[in-house]
Amino acid sequence: MFLISRLFGRRTRSTPRRTSNFRPQLESLDQRINPANPHFVSATSAISGGGVLSASFKEAGLGDNQNIDYTLTATVDATFGFVNNGGNVVQGVPWHATSTTLASTTLSSDKNGNIEGTLTGTALTPNLAQPNGNNWRSVIDVSYTNVSVNDVTNGVSAPVADQSVNTFPPPKK
Repeated sequence: MFLISRLFGRRTRSTPRRTSNFRPQLESLDQRINPANPHFVSATSAISGGGVLSASFKEAGLGDNQNIDYTLTATVDATFGFVNNGGNVVQGVPWHATSTTLASTTLSSDKNGNIEGTLTGTALTPNLAQPNGNNWRSVIDVSYTNVSVNDVTNGVSAPVADQSVNTFPPPKK
């Protein structure tokens, strides 16, 4: 009898039944799918003749279409002075300027989770009055140390080469 009831779907024993409101649900994977490993593939720096630092980089492992905040940081030591029309530094104590964050931007990753970009600092110019109107401010020497490109969003940094330039004597006009 038990065998026949099994074949014809009759129940002879009490078995637990599912309730009528049981609905299987799919789990959202949005929170589980994260970038695998944000990392810099390459990062290089360069300095212009006027003392402006720039850094080019490539970062991978970001996930597609992600907005990432970047900064270019360095310890900057720049010496400024006044230079006359003859190309000579006016006597007196030169002025020093220091800085740490040189540039920042937000870039978006491509469909493969990569970003290639360049960050360029601004020209260093102290706010100095020009004496006698015959002199102009000039960067005499500038050096960038502890230079790095930083992915602020993911907390990843890439060190790049220190750079320096001596712009004295300045080009004659």
